Formats: sequence, C-alpha cells, structure tokens
Amino acid sequence: MRVRKKKNGDARFASCKDLYIEFDKNAPQKINLSEIFPGYTRFRAEIGCGKGTFITEMAKREPDVAFLAVEKVRDVAIFASEKIKEANLPNVRFICGDASALSAMLDEGVLETIYINFCDPWPKARHAKRRLTSEGFLRLFRVLLADKGKIEFKTDNIGLFEFSLEEFPKAGFELHNVCFDLHASELAQTNIQTEYEKNFSAKGFKINRLEGYKAL
Repeated sequence: MRVRKKKNGDARFASCKDLYIEFDKNAPQKINLSEIFPGYTRFRAEIGCGKGTFITEMAKREPDVAFLAVEKVRDVAIFASEKIKEANLPNVRFICGDASALSAMLDEGVLETIYINFCDPWPKARHAKRRLTSEGFLRLFRVLLADKGKIEFKTDNIGLFEFSLEEFPKAGFELHNVCFDLHASELAQTNIQTEYEKNFSAKGFKINRLEGYKAL
C-alpha cells in the first residue's frame, strides 16, 4: 500500500534527525552499537517499526536494553521517531532503510532479539522470497543473533503464519510458544499491541505469534 506523503514531512524528519543512523544504502558501512548506545550492552531490533507504538512501549519497559527500529518508509518512520522524541527515550535509534542492509551494517551475534510485527505478507507465490520470514531473510537475521537469541513474530495473516512455521526450521531455528490466537492466550498479559494489531483485532482477526530460537 502506498503511503501518502506527510505534510511538513521534511521538517518533521529533520527535527528528529539525531535519532537516525545515517548510511549509504548502496554501500552500507559497519556500525558499532556500543558507540551509538554508550553504556549499553544488550541490543535488540524491530524490523518494520511502523508508527512506533510497539518500540516506544518496549523501550519504556526495558530501559537497560538498546533498540534499533528499522523502517524503510520515511513518512511512516517520522511518526515513530516523534513518539520516541516526545517520550525522551535514550535507548532507541532508527534506521530508515531495507532490512536486508542490516547484515552489512551489524556485527555477527550482536542482537539478543529481533521483532517482526505484521510484515507485508506478499501473498503471491512468486513473491515468497520477499517475505521477511522466508528462509533467505531468516538466515540473514540468524547471523545477527547471539547464541540463544530469538525472533518474535506476529501476524494476522494465517497463510503467512503457516508458511513461516515451515521456513523457521529450515533457516536453523527452533520453534517455541506457537500461538494461533494470541489475545486469548496467557501470552496476552505481556503483549504490546501495535497500531495495526489493535485495528485488525477489533475487526475479529485472530493474531498469530511464534518465537524462533537460534539453533546451535
């Protein structure tokens, strides 16, 4: 879905520019998370942070953890970075770009958790490799995870979820806490709902969730 260009987008982006990690998408350079987040030793990332409700609440709950929020659409990332700026949270930085660049930017084993919330399902079979939970992407993400690191994945799309249940093991992950109705489970107590999740749950869609742990 095409995102409508935001009014005053350039000015709004500039006002939060100190929260963004600049990089050349054609030749991404390695970044040192310990330098970007002085004093932090634990790092996590959300792939596709949307308007930032999830990452903002997560950063509040886990003040000792530093978070990378990745969002390829700048006019969507603006909302998220404004939330972080308003909340005055020092433990979040943004990368405005494609998730595939992370493998060139981050050291191996640096992340303890990667969150993938309601990514594009790419429903046509010929587009399967574009799904963030396809084997190819998962292998890229796996390299970035520390030993015993994990990916937490949520979607309302049952087709994508069933596809993902097959892809995670092929990419070297062990599945845990597989859930086909998150909001009716005990996991709902600690769940942080995204904007998308609230909207589609209210319409009666069940939320699917899994955890994929890096197999050693």
